[in-house]
Amino acid sequence: MWQELREELHSKGFEVVTVALDVGGVEATKEFVDRANAQHPSLLDQAHVVDELFGVVNVPNGVWIDEDQMIVRPAEPAFPGRNPVMESFEKLDVSTLPPDIADMMTEVKKIKTDPEAYKAALLDWVERGADSPYALTPEEVVARSHARTDDQARAAAHFELGQHLHRNGDHAAAIPHWREAHRLQPDNWTYKRQAWNFEDPIRQGHTDAYDGSWIEDVKKIGAENYYPSVTF
Repeated sequence: MWQELREELHSKGFEVVTVALDVGGVEATKEFVDRANAQHPSLLDQAHVVDELFGVVNVPNGVWIDEDQMIVRPAEPAFPGRNPVMESFEKLDVSTLPPDIADMMTEVKKIKTDPEAYKAALLDWVERGADSPYALTPEEVVARSHARTDDQARAAAHFELGQHLHRNGDHAAAIPHWREAHRLQPDNWTYKRQAWNFEDPIRQGHTDAYDGSWIEDVKKIGAENYYPSVTF
């Protein structure tokens, strides 16, 4: 969907830069970039630096940056128009699936997104620039951003230490630090999903390594709250 948007708007000076957050490395993400036939810059952030710099706690998130390198909208859920994957989930008959997969897909169907509104706002910004009501002032950007709490700072430190241990071949030693990152910042889904994915790449289900799992933690907060609503 990002490639389609890029094709539509590139002639107007708009560029898409996608960033995959994955400690696992190039092979873990290359398949998705190739499948999308991406013509825009497609980057890999193995250290989750984007999380720290922009406050990303879930994906997909988008950050709008203007031609003067100023952020005009901070990180927020980003679905630019029609989402064929989510549409296919909506039509899926879960009764035909194994029970654990059916349970997961039932929750996925409850996740709320507003791709039409997001794309309409983005198109307006591309056409009108700073005159667009969707382009926020620096003061508004700061107001929507949140200073990192002490617990969030400690969570980032534990997550980074876990990355270091994993990359140096001691995955078992990384797990306690990733568990602590989850405890300190429970709303950071990038931390959780990265860790769960190493233990159960398909389902991100419950294992002995972690207290939670994707389905368990989504049910705790309610799937409709998985992405915060975007305020335009």
